[in-house]
Amino acid sequence: MLAFSQIAADQFLSWGWRVPFLLSIILVGIGLWIRLSILETPIFARLVAERRIERTPIVEVIKRQPKEIILSALARMAEQAPFYIFTAFVFAYGVGTLKVSRDFLLVAVLAASVLSFFTIPLSGHLSDRIGRRNMYMLGAVTTGVFGFIYFALLDSGSLALIFLAIFLAIFLAIFLAIFLALIPHDMMYGPQAAFIAESFTGRLRYSGASLGYQFASVIAGGPAPLIAAWLFAVYHSAYAIAGYILVCAILSLVAAALMKDYTGKDIAAEYA
Repeated sequence: MLAFSQIAADQFLSWGWRVPFLLSIILVGIGLWIRLSILETPIFARLVAERRIERTPIVEVIKRQPKEIILSALARMAEQAPFYIFTAFVFAYGVGTLKVSRDFLLVAVLAASVLSFFTIPLSGHLSDRIGRRNMYMLGAVTTGVFGFIYFALLDSGSLALIFLAIFLAIFLAIFLAIFLALIPHDMMYGPQAAFIAESFTGRLRYSGASLGYQFASVIAGGPAPLIAAWLFAVYHSAYAIAGYILVCAILSLVAAALMKDYTGKDIAAEYA
């Protein structure tokens, strides 16, 4: 995106963005290759061997575990909504309101993404130590607080602080003094896959986790930039958006608290 922003210049909005968008098909191919190359989980392999695969898993999981689907979706509110505000809405806000160049914002988000390459697996690793639910709830609390810090830095008008705000938004504002500085999003995203998947029984795990995960994209990730733009247009203050992030964090905090934590437990007994 950064390269084509410079190549297309004033034509970026008309055609420049379309090229990297189309090139992303390469990532789809890589993702498919990874998915087809990895082994199934031992629990699912056992179910296959015993011919206990559910014929209509989506229908069955909706009937048997609707609570887990809803909690999984709500738990992602604090991860999904702020992420798209920090990585998508920031361009409209930065260019239109703060009058910062699009390329500068792209570089800041790119730098944050590089660091996230390390902080996401690190957060997942830490969740194995302190518990997935504890790590997730800590990330939700940090996200709720960080929204106000984020927009305070952006509204400072300083290019250095704007860069710092975007960098920290994709990465941690504050963790504990003895740990590395990560980001609220990564603190939740690292343990999220295991935390959500383990909430469902083995025969329904893939479908249940997928429904909860994608439902969050509908209620949180997708509309987040639109809600942020609407809040700013109505209240003329970025702190209204920070308030929205706080509400999402509270919803995720409550949902995560109601979910079971299987960290360190043998979930083979739950596979049936």
